[in-house]
Amino acid sequence: MKLFSSRHASVALVLAASVHFGLSGNAAQLSSDARSAVPHDVQQLVVIDYRVMQNSSAAMGLRGQVMPPELKELEDALRKSGLNDNHDLEQLAFVLYRNGGSSDDLRTVGIAQGQFPVQDVLASFRKQKVKAKLLRTNKIFPLGNTGMSVVFLDESTMIFGGLSAVRQALDARDGIAPSLLTNASVMDSMRTVDSEPLWSVLDQKGTQTMLKQVLGEAGSVADFDSVKKRLVASYYSMNFQHGVKFDMSVVTGDNFAAATVSSLLNAAVLYKKMSGTDVDKQALEETVIRSNSGRLDVHFASSDAQFNTLLKSPMFQSMVH
Repeated sequence: MKLFSSRHASVALVLAASVHFGLSGNAAQLSSDARSAVPHDVQQLVVIDYRVMQNSSAAMGLRGQVMPPELKELEDALRKSGLNDNHDLEQLAFVLYRNGGSSDDLRTVGIAQGQFPVQDVLASFRKQKVKAKLLRTNKIFPLGNTGMSVVFLDESTMIFGGLSAVRQALDARDGIAPSLLTNASVMDSMRTVDSEPLWSVLDQKGTQTMLKQVLGEAGSVADFDSVKKRLVASYYSMNFQHGVKFDMSVVTGDNFAAATVSSLLNAAVLYKKMSGTDVDKQALEETVIRSNSGRLDVHFASSDAQFNTLLKSPMFQSMVH
């Protein structure tokens, strides 16, 4: 799968971003200003708490495997503009949203939080003769040759992405277009996971797309088609403290739907166990899937050493490419 696609936000992108800047043990909560800049029709929102933390071999190994070129370009452009990614960045959100509510037109925008030397960055832009585009009182600057733009809302929040996506985020923030703050379903899911260092929430369409990808061939069977419309939302969290831990929950309309998806996931796991390597089988043994009260829960945990071995397996490679 493509790591930085306008069609979907993959788990691999999230992992690459999180291990690039380093995960802390603090919660990755978005400020009110950042939330107001998220367009209303969110399909997936990923939020990461960034700190310099180089002592996780699993995190560094993962970065080497899945770091997409687009994030590398963003890193270089931000550094050239005067930002120190080791100290300035604290939280980062990737937002996949439907433009005009259309499921066929998905766009991505990023929102970063931290303590940014805005005046130094602006001085660097002036020195490089970088010209801003003005949207109301907002100055939007191009980021080198990346095709991305950036705007500082203040010294603690910046928005980056394609120019049209940045403009739409500013429209939401300035009250011209609806924002995340009026999306009750996504806001409810956020309350469940936003105390974690890395978390993501997906709406109904995002949940359907994600499970279809995870299930693979099992997602084409009639049982999945019969329950996919009952998938309400999903959310997951991940961290690299004391090994690697991943937890995901899928909210469904009823117990039957949860049990059906649980059975499909377990069947997919069984298939992978039969066809996978010994490393794959060990990882799948560490994966627990269960349904309860209309919700499907998935849990995975491993040591750093086990996860480093998994990174090299064909199963993992197939998931991130």
